[in-house]
Amino acid sequence: MAKRDRKTIDKVFVLLGVVATAVLIAAGSIALYAHNFTVRNVHDELAAQKVYFPPKGSPAFDPKEFPDIQQYAGQLVDNGPKAKAYANGFIGRHLEKIAGGKTYSEVSAMAMADPTNTVLQQQKATLFQGETLRGILLGDGYAYWVIGQIAGYAAIASFSGAVVMAVLVALGWRHMRKPQ
Repeated sequence: MAKRDRKTIDKVFVLLGVVATAVLIAAGSIALYAHNFTVRNVHDELAAQKVYFPPKGSPAFDPKEFPDIQQYAGQLVDNGPKAKAYANGFIGRHLEKIAGGKTYSEVSAMAMADPTNTVLQQQKATLFQGETLRGILLGDGYAYWVIGQIAGYAAIASFSGAVVMAVLVALGWRHMRKPQ
């Protein structure tokens, strides 16, 4: 292969490396923005609701019934893991005690068949409210927080790839400039 052809190939690969580095930096920047935006908004929206785990020693927060979420005692629900713990570990367990563990849809069907049964109507309303709050915490709190975490990992991967590409571009540039 002629020296001229080799120089042209080197220039093309260095240029492609520069473009790839720029794309990785842009992707990392967008992913970092998405991470910060998501985590900040999940925090702000959850904190604004002022939902707290019951304090340690509270009868509503018995360590025997809630052993897996005791570390959150008295804390504000303000991030994804706390939203998931509150939704599943606290609300979920309370909902299981209503109507013998039946779900809202099961109780709702029973309440429609017996519209004068005030116990069923109350259970239906309670289950609806509890399952709605639980769904919001899991969907809008935990799920979006996880998406934000994934965006953070994508940012790290993109910036790491950009560093590797920048090193390869520098090495390619050095090789291209070397007299043959």
